[in-house]
Amino acid sequence: MEQAIRRPMDLTYEDYLLTPEDQRYELIEGDLEMTPSPRTRHQETIQNINELLLSHIKTKNLGRVYLGPTDVILSNINVLVPDILFVARDREGIVEDRGIVGPPDLVVEVISPSSGEKDRVIKRRVYYKYGVREYWIVDPFAKTAEVCVVGPQGFDTHKIFAADERLRSPLLPDFSPAVSDFFKR
Repeated sequence: MEQAIRRPMDLTYEDYLLTPEDQRYELIEGDLEMTPSPRTRHQETIQNINELLLSHIKTKNLGRVYLGPTDVILSNINVLVPDILFVARDREGIVEDRGIVGPPDLVVEVISPSSGEKDRVIKRRVYYKYGVREYWIVDPFAKTAEVCVVGPQGFDTHKIFAADERLRSPLLPDFSPAVSDFFKR
């Protein structure tokens, strides 16, 4: 099973910019983390979600959708690289050439064997702390999509959608794809 290599340090965005471009890194609370390349199932799931989400966002002219690797610069010690993100049209000012500077409206993470705990616990906490409005955790192994919304103490699970259900997003109320379409191979 692949494992993320974690090196606890006290690094900043400036240090992050010095990392080699041939590896995938994230900076979480000053810790630099290198993650392995995603597997094919992970990539297929991302592509499927992106096609569905991008079509909806473009048709409705709601904003912009980006695929990873796109840096999301939340602070000087938090630079995350989500699988998919959405920035609403009225907030497109946070989109810069170097990445997204501030919280996207929606972040989608597709979990892998090496990222499950990080996506479900650590990133969930960081995205909430910096103001992401909605967070989806998609599990290609269990074939589920968890939609998390802002609550008083952190992200609350709005619902965990199974493959035989249609996803409902409070942020995107007109978007209701079949969750099974996320996992087509």
